[in-house]
Amino acid sequence: MLQGKKILLGVTGSIAAYKSALLTRLLIKSGCEVKVVMTKSACDFITPMTLSTLSNHAVLIDWSVDNNWSNHVDAGLWADAMVIAPCTATTLSKMANGMSDNMLMACYLSAKCPVFVAPAMDLDMWLHPATKNNIRSITDFGNQVIPVGNGFLASGLHGDGRLAEPEEIVNYLDTFFNGNKPLAGKNILITAGPTFEAIDPVRFIGNHSSGKMGFAIADACARRGAKVILVSGPVSLNVTHEGIHLIRVKSSDEMYAACANVFEDCDITILAAAVADYKPEHVATQKIKKKDNDMTLDLVKTIDIAATLGGKKSFKQVMVGFALETNDEINHAKGKLYTKNLDFIVLNSLGEFGSGFQYDTNKITIIDRFDNMVDFELKPKTEVADDIIDYLVTHFNT
Repeated sequence: MLQGKKILLGVTGSIAAYKSALLTRLLIKSGCEVKVVMTKSACDFITPMTLSTLSNHAVLIDWSVDNNWSNHVDAGLWADAMVIAPCTATTLSKMANGMSDNMLMACYLSAKCPVFVAPAMDLDMWLHPATKNNIRSITDFGNQVIPVGNGFLASGLHGDGRLAEPEEIVNYLDTFFNGNKPLAGKNILITAGPTFEAIDPVRFIGNHSSGKMGFAIADACARRGAKVILVSGPVSLNVTHEGIHLIRVKSSDEMYAACANVFEDCDITILAAAVADYKPEHVATQKIKKKDNDMTLDLVKTIDIAATLGGKKSFKQVMVGFALETNDEINHAKGKLYTKNLDFIVLNSLGEFGSGFQYDTNKITIIDRFDNMVDFELKPKTEVADDIIDYLVTHFNT
């Protein structure tokens, strides 16, 4: 519960600063008392009056107001948590290096409470090695990084770097303060993304899976205390939670080998990857040259990772699968549930707008081995991940 918590909200100079208004309202609606500290550049994107009105507190910006000193030490000691959202690359660098050239940084360096950072920046800035090094530094200090979103950015590019949605930030804080660690001590294996099955050194058979759902599930499990092994096909996503060990693979054979290597030691396995069903029987060692109007590929089945692991599952292990269907969805999902020895299956349909590959949202139905079926509304994939893990914890005594 966030009821009664004192939150010091830091806002920096990002186009995403407009979301701090909704974040302030949601925190107050959750029962928090909110004080806001802004950098001067943040004032170019949202006015202090807006955040002062919403928080019912004066906004801290300058070292002094009307010849009175603004006590950054008091602000840092007052809070139960400090949340910097959005956090720009500049502020991230200052945090990593202990620079105190504005009120927000002075509050941060004075804070004795947990600090949560929600980065917001463009794709290339987020992927730059300097940014990754700064993320590692601040997490080594004990700060928690709320994962960035993936989507359209202010530059017009598409990718990682978006500020997490205000609802996601509030949920992250709620989980932290609840001490909600039902998966502590559990080893969880998760697969994500597509597999690429080579035709030759240049071409491959693949699909449009972005990996967003699997990565969101990994984060949801790690936040609940689990030790997560995430085996991912070729995607551009990265992990920030220290409880997640990421193994990158390309082909279905590589994904199976990585899973089989750890499966026996895992309490829970969640198979969210979109593994190719077929692969070329023979892979050319050189690029195939265009000669005729037609080219024929002989395909063979890939290993069925879910069915193979399901056949090895002990009575103590829990397995969750995914089904992406286009027709007769319930029957197809139920068929997979039983033939692959799953405990429950997550069904989503390509017929639902906003659901499936590449989207930031998903609409799912959970079907379990006891013939229970639960429909969920269209939601951001981060929230869908929480729904899935909540179902896992509630119904399977994990």
